[in-house]
Amino acid sequence: MKVEEIRSKTDQELEFDSEVLKKELFELRFKAATDSAANPARIRVLRRSIARINTIQNERSTGIRDQEPK
Repeated sequence: MKVEEIRSKTDQELEFDSEVLKKELFELRFKAATDSAANPARIRVLRRSIARINTIQNERSTGIRDQEPK
Protein backbone atom coordinates (compact mmCIF):
# COMPACT_ATOMS: atom_id res chain seq x y z
CA MET A 1 0.00 0.00 0.00
CA LYS A 2 1.15 3.49 -0.74
CA VAL A 3 1.13 6.21 1.91
CA GLU A 4 -1.40 8.35 0.01
CA GLU A 5 -3.76 5.39 -0.14
CA ILE A 6 -3.36 4.74 3.58
CA ARG A 7 -3.86 8.39 4.53
CA SER A 8 -7.11 8.54 2.54
CA LYS A 9 -8.68 5.80 4.69
CA THR A 10 -10.54 6.23 7.96
CA ASP A 11 -9.28 4.84 11.25
CA GLN A 12 -11.72 1.93 11.11
CA GLU A 13 -10.63 1.01 7.59
CA LEU A 14 -6.99 1.12 8.67
CA GLU A 15 -7.71 -1.15 11.63
CA PHE A 16 -9.45 -3.64 9.34
CA ASP A 17 -6.65 -3.54 6.75
CA SER A 18 -4.06 -4.02 9.48
CA GLU A 19 -5.80 -7.14 10.77
CA VAL A 20 -6.12 -8.59 7.26
CA LEU A 21 -2.44 -7.98 6.52
CA LYS A 22 -1.37 -9.47 9.85
CA LYS A 23 -3.35 -12.62 9.14
CA GLU A 24 -1.83 -12.92 5.69
CA LEU A 25 1.66 -12.38 7.13
CA PHE A 26 1.04 -15.08 9.74
CA GLU A 27 -0.06 -17.53 7.06
CA LEU A 28 2.97 -16.78 4.88
CA ARG A 29 5.35 -17.18 7.82
CA PHE A 30 3.71 -20.48 8.69
CA LYS A 31 4.07 -21.69 5.09
CA ALA A 32 7.69 -20.56 5.02
CA ALA A 33 8.44 -22.51 8.20
CA THR A 34 6.76 -25.70 7.03
CA ASP A 35 7.32 -25.57 3.28
CA SER A 36 9.01 -23.24 0.92
CA ALA A 37 7.22 -19.93 0.57
CA ALA A 38 5.84 -19.30 -2.87
CA ASN A 39 6.83 -15.64 -2.77
CA PRO A 40 9.21 -14.71 0.05
CA ALA A 41 9.32 -11.08 -1.08
CA ARG A 42 5.63 -10.80 -0.17
CA ILE A 43 6.58 -11.16 3.52
CA ARG A 44 8.72 -8.03 3.25
CA VAL A 45 5.94 -6.12 1.47
CA LEU A 46 3.40 -7.11 4.12
CA ARG A 47 5.70 -6.12 6.99
CA ARG A 48 6.27 -2.72 5.47
CA SER A 49 2.58 -2.16 4.75
CA ILE A 50 1.73 -2.99 8.36
CA ALA A 51 4.44 -0.59 9.55
CA ARG A 52 3.07 2.18 7.33
CA ILE A 53 -0.44 1.67 8.71
CA ASN A 54 0.88 1.70 12.29
CA THR A 55 2.82 4.90 11.57
CA ILE A 56 -0.24 6.68 10.17
CA GLN A 57 -2.36 5.54 13.13
CA ASN A 58 0.30 6.80 15.55
CA GLU A 59 0.51 10.15 13.76
CA ARG A 60 -3.25 10.56 14.02
CA SER A 61 -3.37 9.58 17.70
CA THR A 62 -0.58 11.98 18.70
CA GLY A 63 -1.97 14.84 16.62
CA ILE A 64 0.93 15.08 14.20
CA ARG A 65 -1.44 14.68 11.26
CA ASP A 66 -5.16 15.18 10.74
CA GLN A 67 -7.48 12.71 12.42
CA GLU A 68 -9.52 11.92 9.33
CA PRO A 69 -8.72 12.10 5.64
CA LYS A 70 -9.36 15.35 3.79
